[in-house]
This record gives sequence, structure tokens and C-alpha cells, in this order.
Amino acid sequence: MKKLIKLFTTALLCLTLLAATLGLSACSDKEKVITIGASPTPHAEILKDVVAGLLEKEGYTLKVTEYNDYVLPNTAVENGDLDANYFQHNLYMEDFNATRNTHLKAVANVHYEPFAIYRGTYKSGDLSGLPNGSKVLIPNDGTNEARALYLLQQSGLITLKADVVSSKVTKLDITSNPKNLDIVELEAAQVPISLQDGAIGVINGNYALGNGLKLEDAIATEDATSENTTQYVNVIAVKVGNENSAKIQALVKAITGDEVKAYIQEKYNGAVVTVF
Repeated sequence: MKKLIKLFTTALLCLTLLAATLGLSACSDKEKVITIGASPTPHAEILKDVVAGLLEKEGYTLKVTEYNDYVLPNTAVENGDLDANYFQHNLYMEDFNATRNTHLKAVANVHYEPFAIYRGTYKSGDLSGLPNGSKVLIPNDGTNEARALYLLQQSGLITLKADVVSSKVTKLDITSNPKNLDIVELEAAQVPISLQDGAIGVINGNYALGNGLKLEDAIATEDATSENTTQYVNVIAVKVGNENSAKIQALVKAITGDEVKAYIQEKYNGAVVTVF
């Protein structure tokens, strides 16, 4: 009987040690996998074509999930389904935190994508000839709507109130619309695919790229030196509390390296501009 008890105790100890070893191994494996959500273009391209390889050299596996909207990648980070995301600028993230009670934080400034005005049914390159009553398509989400309206003002089509916080501007803040333009708000991803429903469209850089629109073909682009423009740098975002983890620091180092800068300059020809 004593011998059986001893054998049972030994077996139980071995199983306990094995379970502990497997548990440590699983934990270790998880810490070597970085999950990130991104818009398909240019964000996911940058991650897959360059960053994944750089991280692999450091012992990490990068898993990229692509999103075509601006809500799910943030809720996925907040819920812990993703370690990070890469698709948004700081102003959008801060507005999202305020309105959705999330806890997201930027850990790296990566690039800037110029907003631009593209042709729909209006084919001229001179906006002064835009017919009265023309339909103008713009994004409907807070900060990007404001950004689109400022570009319309920069182009001489409308005038906005001067005493409004730039990121909070809406159609209600238009003080002058001499051509009586019909400004239609759409979900950002819908603007480029709806261009033929409007005379012109004001489009986010990533959605323009994703739909084959080239910056050099735009009628007008943002002034890259303006204060309103520099607010829109795209960031790597994580949940507060995770910013100092080893894998997030490895991600930041990889995406702000010379290899990424060279790739962006060569591939996007000014439609994406690094800020590091």
C-alpha cells in the first residue's frame, strides 16, 4: 500500500510539474505574438511587408487583422482581443475615448496622409468652375468631417466660423457657401466608392489609396504645413497600461525604423509621409 501511495504521489507531482511547464510555455508563446488591427491600405501593407519581418528577427510573430471601419479596431484593443491598432490619428482616438469611454493611448507617431479632393461627375481641375448646387461628399465622423470642411475652405468653396475648435467644426459652422453646395456626409469608406454620386469628394488618404486614387490626380490637397494638418498624424494605439510591455516596445521600435521610412517613401510617392 505504501508503495502504491508513493507511486501515486510521484505521478501527481510529475503531472503538476508538466502542467506548470506547459503553462509557462503557453504564456511565453503569447508574449511572443503581437496582434494588431489595421486599415488595409497603407497600414496593413506597411505591417505585413516590412514590420513583420523586422519583428521576426527579434523573435516575435506579428498577426495582422484588417478592418474597413474606424470602430471595431478600437473596441478590439479595449476588450483585449488585440494588442494594438494602426489606422487612426490622435484626434480621432481622443474623441473615441471621450464618447465611448475607452482607454486608448498612442505609443508611436508614424505617418501622415494628406486629405484630398477628388473628381466625381465634375471633371475639371479648377474648383472655381464647380457649378452652383453641386453635391460634395465628405466623411461623417467627427474629426474627419472637420478636416474635410477645412480643405473645402482652403480651396475657396466655403467659409467657416473662426472661433470654433478646429477638430469640432461641423456643417453648422459654415458661414458662407456662395455656390450653395450640397454637402453630403457619408461613412468615410463610402466616399471613394460613391464618387459618381457627387460632383467631388473629400477623401481620407488611406481610403483613397485603397480605391486606386492617386494623390497627383487630386484637384486639391491639404496644406501640409498648417496647424490643422499636423494634428492628423497616424499612430500606434494600445490600451492604457500595456504601453511598456516588451512586445509593444518591440513593435514601436520596428515601425519607426529606417526600413519602414524607406518603404513608405518608395511605395506611396507622397501620399503617405513619415513623421519620425
